[in-house]
Amino acid sequence: MQLQYKLFPPGSIRVTVQLPSSKSMSNRALILNALSLSDKPIRNLSDCEDTQVLIDAFNSDSNVFDVKGAGTAMRFLTAFLAGMEGEWIVKGSKRMHERPIHPLVETLIALGAEIEYLEKEGFPPLKIKGRKLKGGEVYLSGNISSQFISALLMVAPLMEKGLTMHIEKEIVSRPYIDLTLNMMEKCGVHAKWEGNDITVKHQAYKPIEHVVEADWTAASYWYEMVSLLPGSEVKLNGLKKKSLQGDANVANLFGDLGVTTDFVSDGIIIRNSKRKTRKFFHDFVNEPDLAQTFAATCCFMGIPFLFSGIQSLKIKETDRVQALINELEKLGYLLNETEIGMLEWDGTRCSPVKEPSIDTYDDHRMAMSFAPGAIILDTLIINDPNVVSKSYPNFWEDLKYAGFRIEER
Repeated sequence: MQLQYKLFPPGSIRVTVQLPSSKSMSNRALILNALSLSDKPIRNLSDCEDTQVLIDAFNSDSNVFDVKGAGTAMRFLTAFLAGMEGEWIVKGSKRMHERPIHPLVETLIALGAEIEYLEKEGFPPLKIKGRKLKGGEVYLSGNISSQFISALLMVAPLMEKGLTMHIEKEIVSRPYIDLTLNMMEKCGVHAKWEGNDITVKHQAYKPIEHVVEADWTAASYWYEMVSLLPGSEVKLNGLKKKSLQGDANVANLFGDLGVTTDFVSDGIIIRNSKRKTRKFFHDFVNEPDLAQTFAATCCFMGIPFLFSGIQSLKIKETDRVQALINELEKLGYLLNETEIGMLEWDGTRCSPVKEPSIDTYDDHRMAMSFAPGAIILDTLIINDPNVVSKSYPNFWEDLKYAGFRIEER
């Protein structure tokens, strides 16, 4: 029988929380460490499942790697192994084998890689015969996963001719590409980004000691709780104002949903300000991982919204757009996907399901973005709550520490 958590909220929240480390930074640091043959430590490395599968891969003496549901690991390892001598197999969960990888694979093949699909054309699992990549010029669509672009950029310096990437169409999740280039720069590798062209010449990485920041995306769920609970005050340790993470923009965006942010020496303090906008508009093309948090928050606060730039959500752990529509309807909110990349709630309500339980679709962000809804609904059931291990293993313990009561069912 499926595990369920029934949540009962506290009357107010006044707590200090140690957020998990950024998995985006952790996973890039692991790849860059390997490419630079570094024996230097990575400080504050994430303990989440997505990072653990990469650690396990680098510590394995097998040539078969199971990345489970970790999309970052699948994309990064594919590019990494394509340039490493040997024969490799990369596989994952059932859902991972439904997530397209052909834009990355076909680009790597054009750069000299030898990769074949073991099951369905265009999808994992993959068989990789690693060898030194020639490199050269490629064209890649910007409206696919930014992880494809980041994966190619990190291995580009080791290609014989380097890499010139011409990016076509609007770039999705651009801050994640900036994060990759910034971390590469710290390792001594220079890239040139002019217009929609990125050039990385053949060059060597230098070993450095990486320090991973706390995760701004994880902070978004605490912003949601504070926005829903007047009188709340939460200190979140380990966050920086000048962050490499694009999702640091959550601090600005939640200003319209009643949360103030004060930066202190070791993190931030967020408080409920009672201020709220009448309708929330935002293009999430740079912060797609925040869309679920804001959809849930706006509904729970009764604030109509119009989101754009969320086309990449359809190829994440689940089709996140459809998952939001399904689960918010259970709670009485009727959302519309007006076109690909657009999601709207105009305030239309329907009768909620009696004692609804939220399905999480093997998606950690579904569980965490809906959990604060218990504050508005008095209680809420979350199905398969352990999915949070993907990015925030201590999420439920932190909620208990903040005063939530959680019954296991």
